[in-house]
Amino acid sequence: MRDRARRRERGMTTLGLAILIAFVGIFVYAGIRLVPVYLEYFNVVKALEGLKSDAEGGPAQMRIALEKRFDIEDIKSLDWKAVEITKEGPNWAVHAAYDAETSFLGNVGFVVHFDKTVLLNASGTP
Repeated sequence: MRDRARRRERGMTTLGLAILIAFVGIFVYAGIRLVPVYLEYFNVVKALEGLKSDAEGGPAQMRIALEKRFDIEDIKSLDWKAVEITKEGPNWAVHAAYDAETSFLGNVGFVVHFDKTVLLNASGTP
């Protein structure tokens, strides 16, 4: 009787293992689909923070620099014209808010909302 109980308790069945692999695989695939979206966001942040050296030139100079940075970083989810540059006291506020979309499975996808504001002062330091 004791030997019979040991044979039944050997571990996970093939079906259980397949379900576990499928479940983990869905999350891994979701991560793979979302990594490029977040990498592009980090490039947007890098481009916005790179405007620190162009803050003295005012919004026109910052827009020219922003267009170049977006071209170099190959940013597609956000148009450089959609970035808001406003004056807040002695500082410039550069604000980018956008939604990035990526497909997942069939007609299911992800929409990720990003919102970043970088404050720059006229001397070019944060």
